[in-house]
Amino acid sequence: MAANAQDRRSAGPVGVGIVGGGFMATVHSRAARASRGRLVGVVSSRPERAVRAADELGIEHAFGSLHDLIADDRVEVVHVTTPNALHAEQALAVIEAGKHVVCEKPLATTVADARTLTDAAASAGVTATVPFVYRFHPLVREARARFASGETGRLLTIAGSYLQDWLLESGDDNWRVDSAAGGRSRAFGDIGSHLVDLIEFVTGDRVSMVAATKRTFFDSRAEHSAITTEDAVAVAVQTSGGAIGTLLVSQAAPGRKNRLHVELAGSAESVVFDQEQPETLWVGRRKGSLLIPRDADQLAPDAARLATTPGGHPQGYQDAFNAFVADSYAAVAGEAPDGLPRFEDGLRAATVAEAVMDSADTGTWVEV
Repeated sequence: MAANAQDRRSAGPVGVGIVGGGFMATVHSRAARASRGRLVGVVSSRPERAVRAADELGIEHAFGSLHDLIADDRVEVVHVTTPNALHAEQALAVIEAGKHVVCEKPLATTVADARTLTDAAASAGVTATVPFVYRFHPLVREARARFASGETGRLLTIAGSYLQDWLLESGDDNWRVDSAAGGRSRAFGDIGSHLVDLIEFVTGDRVSMVAATKRTFFDSRAEHSAITTEDAVAVAVQTSGGAIGTLLVSQAAPGRKNRLHVELAGSAESVVFDQEQPETLWVGRRKGSLLIPRDADQLAPDAARLATTPGGHPQGYQDAFNAFVADSYAAVAGEAPDGLPRFEDGLRAATVAEAVMDSADTGTWVEV
């Protein structure tokens, strides 16, 4: 079972296990190491892949199975970085073993499975987090602080987009296009979930209604045919607080590598954050707009906490990921970091994605 908070605070580096050996395993391993984690073991789809991942990532042991990994007493936290369809089964096994868990998003491919995981983690009393890591850009926290303080006024409109081009051509392929491996929704479930989470996190307002349309530009790719998952989706949204807005999500936008962009208009000022240009936050006013730099001396306390390099020394995606993992490990030690995305947030993302897909399939507004 997981160590109690007092024992964890007095112990040494947290013992980390990683499930999966691909790109996200690399990102998680770097973040774990930066957060003083001890990389105890890794398991992958095949023993030889686990051995290769252990060698490439500097992990102590390659385990033959997930059962063997979670049975090792040195492993306290397990990072699940496998294809989406495996998350529910693997994360549940980790929880049932009394281990803390960091599970990649989407938390599960169905709302029912996401709810099962959320309930299981709560019952087990383990720390269970989901890497909505864009929350950990300092200037995202600055935007959140401005909404929380009332500086922005009441949220009026939302203009958000998340654009990539890695699936632009029919020859581009990946396991994510297969609904059996990735789930019913691809573009929205994979990256649109980040967009909605960021908007709700910054504003404190929740999307309450959606009307969506989606497109699959290629029903056949290099290694997959009869593809049903979407390449792009456009969504009109309403929020609980009365704001309206639009979201555009695409994995076929030429020249856009990872452009998450949000413009949130309040009654007093607007804020704009661009994930590809994370060193500044634009604050629009009727008179005297501002461009706020990532400089700890100019930021709200929670934003300044995440500014780990001096102003003018850029921070980026891996830094945000490192901060997320550091806060996850702090929670394991009994602390309560503000803004840490937990399984409840993963369940929320799954619920919104399902509503978007239902709306796109029916052509009607759907309540979230």
